[in-house]
Amino acid sequence: MSSMSNGTLLYLDNVSVTFDGFRALNALSLVLTPGEMRAVIGPNGAGKTTMMDVITGKTRPNTGDVLFGGSTDLTRLDEPAIAGLGIGRKFQKPTVFEPHTVWDNLLLALAGDRGPRFTLFAKETAEERRKIESILETTRLTDQRNRRSGDLSHGQKQWLEIGMLLAQEPQLLLVDEPVAGMTDSETEQTAVLLREINKTRSVVVVEHDMGFVRALGVKVTVLHEGSVLSEGSIDHVSEDPRVVEVYLGR
Repeated sequence: MSSMSNGTLLYLDNVSVTFDGFRALNALSLVLTPGEMRAVIGPNGAGKTTMMDVITGKTRPNTGDVLFGGSTDLTRLDEPAIAGLGIGRKFQKPTVFEPHTVWDNLLLALAGDRGPRFTLFAKETAEERRKIESILETTRLTDQRNRRSGDLSHGQKQWLEIGMLLAQEPQLLLVDEPVAGMTDSETEQTAVLLREINKTRSVVVVEHDMGFVRALGVKVTVLHEGSVLSEGSIDHVSEDPRVVEVYLGR
């Protein structure tokens, strides 16, 4: 175990993943510090989704170290155990319980034993109500609390799913293309939302919308063919000739 992982929240070193001869990740290294938000960009097939699959235990790397909190080896754990450590993942397509209200979606998602039967027959506690109110405020859904989730706009469903992840109190939030299909207004609000979330937890955002990435104002990692091609501010990577050639110039 590398001493370089000390003081890190997420530490990937020399991680490679091969599928039927195709190398999805190629000696990928990435370090995320506690409290950091990072944007990850790159062309299709660059390895962004595979990277998140490795972090969450969906895919086992062939080689390399994947450490959380400096010492926990994620490659030895399954998906539920990794989620239990405090790593939450939001996929591109929102998955909410559409027949239920926004409030009940958040109640179901709260950390702890919250099966559907429990939610139907037990009254939430004052502390649970406080947590839900706070999440509603953060996700800009206070006015939608009693609305059926299936009736929300696409952007609001994205925010609700982010809220459902927050209800599980993760240390690290992995968010996959959160503004795909959103209006310009929703995109702007999502940037504000993620910056607010980043005040209390670390966030990794995979995104194609460069305007949105710029609005986040965070360090950017560019992946290409399973490796880090460039890293730095949005201005730095945007001016990197290699990034322009393989990604921005397309």
